Amino acid sequence: MGSIDPKASFPTSQREAELRWSQQLHRRSILRFGGLSLLGLSTPRLLRAEEQGRGTGNGKIPIRAKSVIFLFQWGGPSSIDMFDMKPNAPDTIRSPYKPIASSAPGLEVCELLPEMSKRMHHVSLIRTMTHKMKNHASAGYYALTGHEPPSDDQRLRDSLDLYPAYGSVVDRLSPGDPSLPTFVSYPYRISDGSIVPGQHASFLGKQHDPLFFNTDPAKDDFRLPELQLPSGVDLDRLMRRRSLQKLIDQQRRLIDHAESAVTLDRYYERAITMLQSDRLQQAFALDKEPAALRDRYGRHTYGQSCLLARRLVEAGVKFVTVYFSPSIGGQKTTEGGWDTHGFNNTRMYNIVDKYHMPITDRTLPTLLDDLSEKGLLDETLVVWMGEFGRTPKINDNVSRDHWPDCYTALLAGGGCKRGYAYGTSDKHCAYPAESPVRPEDLAATIYYLMGIDPATEIMDRNSRPLVIGGNPVYDVIA
Repeated sequence: MGSIDPKASFPTSQREAELRWSQQLHRRSILRFGGLSLLGLSTPRLLRAEEQGRGTGNGKIPIRAKSVIFLFQWGGPSSIDMFDMKPNAPDTIRSPYKPIASSAPGLEVCELLPEMSKRMHHVSLIRTMTHKMKNHASAGYYALTGHEPPSDDQRLRDSLDLYPAYGSVVDRLSPGDPSLPTFVSYPYRISDGSIVPGQHASFLGKQHDPLFFNTDPAKDDFRLPELQLPSGVDLDRLMRRRSLQKLIDQQRRLIDHAESAVTLDRYYERAITMLQSDRLQQAFALDKEPAALRDRYGRHTYGQSCLLARRLVEAGVKFVTVYFSPSIGGQKTTEGGWDTHGFNNTRMYNIVDKYHMPITDRTLPTLLDDLSEKGLLDETLVVWMGEFGRTPKINDNVSRDHWPDCYTALLAGGGCKRGYAYGTSDKHCAYPAESPVRPEDLAATIYYLMGIDPATEIMDRNSRPLVIGGNPVYDVIA
């Protein structure tokens, strides 16, 4: 086909010359390597190898957390009623519940969390999380991406102009074993009137979307339909359907529309790889777990979702997001998320309802115990947090309202200090008294613990470079 001569034409700038040379080389590489997909070495796999070879930053950050379990508490739990209590505050502010000592000297927790109090020696608390988004949609997007939304608007809608989820960034910069998804999220897509942005890959492309499912892990017949072949179709037959003509058409598309065609091919390759992955199939086999352990987690959707998260990171999945509830909550205290304003005589922390606090005090300690017993806690970062906290002042309905100015994030394992609290809130848990931490900084801390340089840039759909994180909170790192 002849050699490529970069001087065959005379562009008006050095940049144009470099671009033309790159395009010529890319087209010729596709033609050269396209046929290798017949031998199992597809163009997307070659391109993925090329991407991985570029690295994720300066290459000097050690990997402390091989995996992350992100437990997102949709609706906004109350710091002053859980992990940052103010027993000396006035009656109109302090929690109706009392603080109790924990296994970490100096760290008190709510009396409704007796089991969690015994595990606080595993935990780092960041008590000075802060931002200005008072609406669930905007605050939720901020919490799930670590990037401030364009407005504080409950009508914030998903858009390719908005930032991708943490797990999608990890999949782009530091993908895991190709036989496994890098990023898994379940068992809901959260919403508050409309789907909350920040739950998928956005402008990074659908190939970096999470493996998402909404099948209930607590059901006796739980299995993942996405990993099941259609009835009467075995894997060999499925592979044969990929005819030579389709492969030829695919390579032609790669030449003419490289990026979109690569995305489609990655979808196909990902599905086939998962169908062949015994490790992934086994990870979803919750029925292999002892009944007693399943009981310890709680035989409900959230409890079994957390158990599944442990199985997924044990199998090698790098980022798992578990959503506490699909809705913010509101006028019920037996279902939904952490948002209640006390309407219709509801109380978020009513112990009789055995919901928010009791579920948390059962499932979170069990997850930490399970990871520790499996030898996984040191290399697995657990993040427990909502999109904001609740007002210091108790409202007229004997409840609390939205409050993003100061709230708590809980981190455990994965290279974090243990039995430690970072930052101090003021006497009413209203504002940071020292060391405020923005969601961008928490994002940077997560990436840093995973060995990813927070100063790394990714390109948005307009080819603008965007830094993935803020400033890591080095003080919580062991």
